[in-house]
Amino acid sequence: MKKFTLLLAFIFTTISFAQTITSKIEDASPEQYALLQKVNQYYPDITLNKSVTNFYADGKIIDTQQEFNLDTSKFSSYKIGIEPGNKKLLFEYVSDETGKVYGDVSIFKGNALRTTFSEKNSEINVALNGKSVYLKKIK
Repeated sequence: MKKFTLLLAFIFTTISFAQTITSKIEDASPEQYALLQKVNQYYPDITLNKSVTNFYADGKIIDTQQEFNLDTSKFSSYKIGIEPGNKKLLFEYVSDETGKVYGDVSIFKGNALRTTFSEKNSEINVALNGKSVYLKKIK
């Protein structure tokens, strides 16, 4: 009987915490597009695209991603994500020229702070408004 009661409690607890997650391809909101514009202004390797895929949980945006047609580009992979709140953008791209490059750009007091990790060059780079302020080669 105890096992049966525990099983029922587990099932009802799991059901009550379940969320409905949906995705929609739509135009970027004004806040999302403003972030993309600000980032692209200082870091042109982060492309500017009006279309995004928003992921919703119970009606609230929990993640935003951009999809790209890689057929005519030099990249074998290119991903951009926008965190809720529209203050931080995550990126990752791969090409023969650059290898795998990933990191984030955060907006802080109107400034664009970028942290980049380059696997091919074994480098960490921190830049503020497009200008490198710290570069470290990892051995």
